[in-house]
This record gives sequence, structure tokens and C-alpha cells, in this order.
Amino acid sequence: MNLKTNDFYYDLPEELIAQTPVEPRDSSRLLVYRRDTKEVEHKIFREIGDCLKEGDLLVVNRTRVLPARLFAHTENGGRVEVLLLKRLDLGEWEVLVRPGKKCRIGTRLTVNGELSLQVTEITESGERHVKFFYEGTFEDVLSRVGVMPLPPYIREKLKDPERYQTVYSKENGSAAAPTAGLHFTPELLDRLKEKGVEIAEVLLHVGLGTFRPVKEENILDHKMHSEYYEIGEEAAEKINLAKKEGRRVVAVGTTSVRTLETVADENGFVRSCKGNTDIFIYPPYKFKCVDALITNFHLPESTLLMLVSSLCSREEILHVYRTAVAERYRFFSFGDAMMIV
Repeated sequence: MNLKTNDFYYDLPEELIAQTPVEPRDSSRLLVYRRDTKEVEHKIFREIGDCLKEGDLLVVNRTRVLPARLFAHTENGGRVEVLLLKRLDLGEWEVLVRPGKKCRIGTRLTVNGELSLQVTEITESGERHVKFFYEGTFEDVLSRVGVMPLPPYIREKLKDPERYQTVYSKENGSAAAPTAGLHFTPELLDRLKEKGVEIAEVLLHVGLGTFRPVKEENILDHKMHSEYYEIGEEAAEKINLAKKEGRRVVAVGTTSVRTLETVADENGFVRSCKGNTDIFIYPPYKFKCVDALITNFHLPESTLLMLVSSLCSREEILHVYRTAVAERYRFFSFGDAMMIV
């Protein structure tokens, strides 16, 4: 199948791009798509327990978003925006800089007098490798000088930075939130556990490569950026037991999908491991581990829309998205949710 990028285009009115999160978290809407009957149901997210059954295993991504946007200055006083993408070593990061012409190898930048960095390398795709200089711990300094890196389509200021974190986030490292998880509250998770739904945590530090537009006409020419992942012993045991007993593995978000499908063998079993993944999932793809998905609505022509289409078909997903537009669902990071079962 020779799929083109524009095969994944759909019309989205700009007013449906959510600018602020709803309160409370679980009051967002939930579109449920049943692959066996091709039926669409409309619910509120707090009713997601209706779509889950005893023994289901929810796999969530415990990553936390760093205040990864920095406003720096050159030695000549020029302004440069720096976005942390991926940690390479203790004080070394891959970053995106704007404007790039001010950041050649050797360029030194300062942020609020507390943090400085030097460009050590420029990658083929234009990212910079930089070394940071600071006193104390990097995370503490970053918490004071960094800004939460909201996507460019969100123009409203975020009043509470914790609303761009999941309630189960634990480990700093992401440049963007795993947004499917933003709908869960501690109370909702407790109700699901009481119902017999299990939860396993994996880790994938979300980089901006996941959200980068696909510029190539043929999707096979698109190169994914790699992202760091971990699956611990406890999570691997829970996932493997669920697969062995024929229980559903329900991924919360495309980041959980990419972690599981990177590691899973042909029978859907995983192992405790860590590494970097650049897996690119697009139709037709045979899922090895994931049985169902909770996700948000994704940008037209994006790799995330391609991944979601792989769970059924491109035509089905585009039909569901047109339905969501007609029903005035809210789209993207602070938007409503979708579950494919």
C-alpha cells in the first residue's frame, strides 16, 4: 500500500482546537468507536468505566513534562528561544533553537543569569547539542527559569502548569504531555481499580518529533525522531500475565502504544528494558500487544493520526473524525478523548 501524507487529511474548523482544559479533568467528552460493529457512541470521560471490564490492563505513561522552553540571550544581547528535546548525558541535551542562525558551534547563551549553555554540535536536521552550566541541580534551576512548552496551536496562557501534567506523572523528561492521560482524576482511577481494572506504568519521554508535521509526500520517506523509553519488571509482569490470560491491554495514549509495540514480541509479550525508539506505526500494521486505545484527536496528516488509523483503517478513522467535527468535539492537547475498542 503506497500511502500519501494527504491521504490523512481532514477539515478541521479552527474554533474546535481547544485552547484551555476543561474542569474537572474527567468532564471532557469521550467518543467511543467499536471496531466490531463500526458504531460510534458519545459519552463523558468519567463514564469510561462503561467501556472497561474487570481484568482489563490500562497501560499509562508516567513521564512528566519539563518546563522545557527557555528564553536565552547571546553574548551580544540577541534573543534566542531554546526548547529542550532529549537528554543526552548529565548536562548535555539535544535542543531546538530559534533563530538558528544565532547558534553556531561554540555559541554561548545565558538564561536569567542562573543557567548558561554552549552549542557543541549541529545535527543534520538542524537541532543543536548543547552543554549546560549551572550551580545546584539542573531540575531545580530549570523549575525557576523554564516555561511549560505548550504546543504552538494553544495561544491561551495556562493558569495552572499542573493541568499540562497527568495526575500519575512522576519522572521528568518530556517536551510535551502524553495528553490522553490528562482526562484521568485520582477518583476516577480509584473507581476503575475497584471495578477490577489493573494499571501498569511505562515510561516514554515525549519529544517533539512525535508531533512534527510529515513533510514528505510519501509517508515511507518520513523519519521519526527517537525517544527514550523504559519498561520495568513490575509492568512487564503485569502486561505478560494479561496477555497470557487473554485479558485486554488498553494503552492510554500513543506514547504507551509506541513503547509497548517497540518491545513486544510476535505474541505480544514484553521484557523489562530501556532504550530509544523511533518506531513509526502506519497502516497496515499488525498490533502485537495493544488491544484497545484511549487517545485524543490528532492533527491532520500527523504520524499520530497514522498510528490511530492502524487500529482499524484510514477510511474508518477519517469517518469517525468527520463525525467528531460534526458533533463539535474539542481537538488536540486540551481537547476531548476517543477510545477505540
